[in-house]
Amino acid sequence: MKLKFCGAARIVTGSCYLLETAGTKVLIDCGMFQGTKDITRRNYEPFDFLPKEISHLILTHAHIDHSGLIPKLVKNGFRGRIIATPPTIELVKIMLEDAAGVNEDETVHENKRRQRMGLPPREPLYTLKDVRASFPLLKPLEYDKESEVAPGIRMKYRNAGHILGSAIIELWAEGKKIVFSGDLGQWDTPLVDNPTIIPDADYVLVESTYGNRLHTDAHTRGDLLSETVTETFERGGKLMIPSFAVERTQELLYYLHQLVRDGKLPKEKIFLDSPLAINATKVFSKNMRYFSQKLRGEFKDPFEFNGLKFLRSTQDSMTLNDYPAPCVIIAGNGMCSAGRIRYHLKHNLWKKQNTLLFVGYQAEGSLGRVILEGAEMVRMMGEEIAVKAQIRQIDSFSSHADAGELLKWMGGFRKKPARVFVIHGEQESSMGLADALTKRGFETHVPAIGETVEL
Repeated sequence: MKLKFCGAARIVTGSCYLLETAGTKVLIDCGMFQGTKDITRRNYEPFDFLPKEISHLILTHAHIDHSGLIPKLVKNGFRGRIIATPPTIELVKIMLEDAAGVNEDETVHENKRRQRMGLPPREPLYTLKDVRASFPLLKPLEYDKESEVAPGIRMKYRNAGHILGSAIIELWAEGKKIVFSGDLGQWDTPLVDNPTIIPDADYVLVESTYGNRLHTDAHTRGDLLSETVTETFERGGKLMIPSFAVERTQELLYYLHQLVRDGKLPKEKIFLDSPLAINATKVFSKNMRYFSQKLRGEFKDPFEFNGLKFLRSTQDSMTLNDYPAPCVIIAGNGMCSAGRIRYHLKHNLWKKQNTLLFVGYQAEGSLGRVILEGAEMVRMMGEEIAVKAQIRQIDSFSSHADAGELLKWMGGFRKKPARVFVIHGEQESSMGLADALTKRGFETHVPAIGETVEL
């Protein structure tokens, strides 16, 4: 039995792992690469396998770095089943449709540049037609239900506590048990339950996004958000929050709802300026049964409240350029690399009274990372923009477990697995977690993209 690391190895994005048994090839995740041009170029390279030979794709969750190349997979011949939890299926449909639109728009701009350089045009990575061709292949599997997905391969989903519908995969093949952590969430977050502890495995693939860091402000994130909003409003400014459409936006809405309910915020408007995030929020509201009991007891619908306004159209978004009062603007994408947040930065990043608040991971090479690391000027949308706004970060809004929580999850194995593969992290983070696990008696390995191991 062979396991090949096709993405998210010594890098955070592009999650994709190929498991090959004597008679079957199964893919775990098929994610898009995000970040610098050197990284995103991988999206246009051929797969490390023949898509038509893959019998099943098993998704851990809907985030684009885990699902974003599904349409390309189908476009290149995959006709197998795509297994996912029911909420993941709902979310992945809207996310892939959005990704196709972004992809086609970016290709138009890229081809104008290529035309000026005398280069041939480039086809989009995939189209809306390719996206919708993948939908009939999606097959739901609930948490904790064991299923034979292919001859000789059984699996079960367990709650990963990361986002709505996110899952850990327990997989049995050729007499061995392999656990894929997917992305693990923090403990004691308001939306979803804690990650499921798995007691046994022969092999484990564990993520390491925050493998060498701790979330120091985890229990004060609501208070920190309140302080940031209040300080910005006192300056008469706008608070811009680049946010991932799925989970991060909904967690922000939950905390803002709490603050509005408790009278801890000035009565100014909160704008959710992202059609994708609005659609995702509707999916969240529809699937309340998958959330924690605490959340279901606190709010009938935590994601709608007085003062919150959804902006779907481009025209509505543009009205914020001249909006005269202080306000909160939540817009995608979370790394400032695309989406409406870039237009808000263009109009507001150079104004001292405003604040740019980061509440999510900023990948190496992203505009968000550049700003967070202290750039005084940034180039975007063909212009040089001065960074004069206040720059803030609340690290604990991350939907990823930190180093301590990853070690806590790994400590749940009653017997040490034969080997632990540390994945889904920048090299320093992965190595840091691997070192910590080695000190605790685990046999660890940090694989590289393209590497194949025998199990």
